Amino acid sequence: MDPYSDEKIVESWEGNVSQWTAAVRGGHIESRQLITDKAVVEAVLSHAPESVLDIGCGEGWLIRELSSQVTRLVGLDVVPGLIERAERAGGGDFRVTSYEDIAAGAVDGLFDVVVCNFSLLGKESVEVLFAAIPAILKPGGVFVVQTLHPVIAGVLPYIDGWREGSWAGFGPEFIEPAPWYFRTLGNWVALFSDNGFRLLDMREPIHPNTHKPVSVIFTGALEDRQVTSE
Repeated sequence: MDPYSDEKIVESWEGNVSQWTAAVRGGHIESRQLITDKAVVEAVLSHAPESVLDIGCGEGWLIRELSSQVTRLVGLDVVPGLIERAERAGGGDFRVTSYEDIAAGAVDGLFDVVVCNFSLLGKESVEVLFAAIPAILKPGGVFVVQTLHPVIAGVLPYIDGWREGSWAGFGPEFIEPAPWYFRTLGNWVALFSDNGFRLLDMREPIHPNTHKPVSVIFTGALEDRQVTSE
């Protein structure tokens, strides 16, 4: 298997189901506790949705967080072990579904908000998914994406490409970190515009201690579905 591939990402997550569930539910990931969890919840709820589709939902924390304020909640993930844990915890409807399945029409119905929270790590799979989102949004619906801020490129070249993964800061119990595909801000913006989206908002949640951005949250709406008021 290619060590830098979408398939390798899935394999890594399949081997870290228990570790990830424990880290999320135990509040062991500092950046999530301090800023990014709250930031994505606020971004989703700011649109007052009646229906939300969480793609790459993991063990289902975001669905549970939204369950008191959103009527219809569906979570999708390609890793069966994560979906099993999400189903046990409840809060919504969870299904094992790949990004390729979504592109092939596996999603039933339309949604006010489709959200991907740190779940767009690959290359081809992400591009396929972006092309499929317009078909599952309600008129006036939005696509919300939270991802690692490109500022983390650090000393590495600021160009698109595969990077080695790391579980640094997550705990010694994690194994075989997943690779991920680094995208510049320009690449992310192009993914939205090339698939018919206009960016409504781009937020950069700042770490309260380092005062550096830890993520970026994009919100896009389809160009031909904009609602104007007189």
